[in-house]
Amino acid sequence: MITNKHHEYGIWLSYDNQKSGFRLPVNPAELQISDATSGKSYDVSGLGEINVIQSPKLTEISFDSFFPAPGANYSFVASETLFEPYVYLTLLQDWMKKKRPIRFIFTGASFDLNLAVSIEKFEWREAAGSGDIEYSLGLKKYVFYKARPVKINKNQKKGSKKERDTKETPKTYTLVSGDTLIGVAKKQLGNESRWKEIQKLNGIADSELRKLQIGRVLKLPG
Repeated sequence: MITNKHHEYGIWLSYDNQKSGFRLPVNPAELQISDATSGKSYDVSGLGEINVIQSPKLTEISFDSFFPAPGANYSFVASETLFEPYVYLTLLQDWMKKKRPIRFIFTGASFDLNLAVSIEKFEWREAAGSGDIEYSLGLKKYVFYKARPVKINKNQKKGSKKERDTKETPKTYTLVSGDTLIGVAKKQLGNESRWKEIQKLNGIADSELRKLQIGRVLKLPG
């Protein structure tokens, strides 16, 4: 928590590369800034409690102040240009509706801040009798990001599917009249010497070799 006098610092809010914006007419008495690292503790058997350091939390900024009523003569007004309260209200409400980040600039005696932020909270009310608009503003650091396109290799995908289909569906051959295992091996496998592989794979006895059953479906080795 940082506390400064009004003349030692200034706060500017702007939108769309400063196409619209303003300096806070009255500096808040307190500026609360939170950017603590998020840490989690775990109990590990035999080691006791350990602390795992997580990524830092996004900076959060909050403060309270007010927009002076028209004609107000306050000596502590920080901005040289003073608008009517409804102008500030309209701008902030419009920025929130657009759901885009704004720019927060803080200049102080000991440090400066220049951040893209989102408006997380904006509450206001008219102060009784004075015409001033009191408000509370909560901001959160905004990190710009861009989605990365995902590329799919269509040729590789098709090839993988073909390989799976070939592997999952074994080759077969249906015997016709005049077939022999030697002839099947030569015609289907390109090598007549592999007929014994067909015999073993299908459990064909030697006594069946001379008279194979027509219409029998044989499994073929890969």
